[in-house]
Amino acid sequence: MSMIETVSDVENSFLSRREITCNFRGLGGRLKRKEAIDMITKEFNLSKKTVIAINMKNQTGRPNVTAMFYVYDSEELAKKQVNPTIFERLERQAKKDAEEKAAEAPAEEKAAEAPAEEKAAEAPAEEEKKE
Repeated sequence: MSMIETVSDVENSFLSRREITCNFRGLGGRLKRKEAIDMITKEFNLSKKTVIAINMKNQTGRPNVTAMFYVYDSEELAKKQVNPTIFERLERQAKKDAEEKAAEAPAEEKAAEAPAEEKAAEAPAEEEKKE
């Protein structure tokens, strides 16, 4: 059984977009917009299209999320129709994610170097004990 339950899938020919409404079971409070977009893209095979999460609401008393997505053929068409604030938020989030990845990479390198430095420091101490 899939975590994604499709509530409605409508082709809006007037606005040249597809409108998908889904329920995500058991992900209430833990699902982020980027993760939801990735899940929908994989579920409906929308890899070459622009998917935008328009509305995500947690259900009261249940660990479910109801979300609405717009699927456009091109990003230019999406930018004409969707509020520009949504694109600004997406860009800010992408920038923030890139900064976090950049901060994690040096931290991982330092963590990998630290055990090597400790081993090098321990080696002379062991040689002194032998003498």
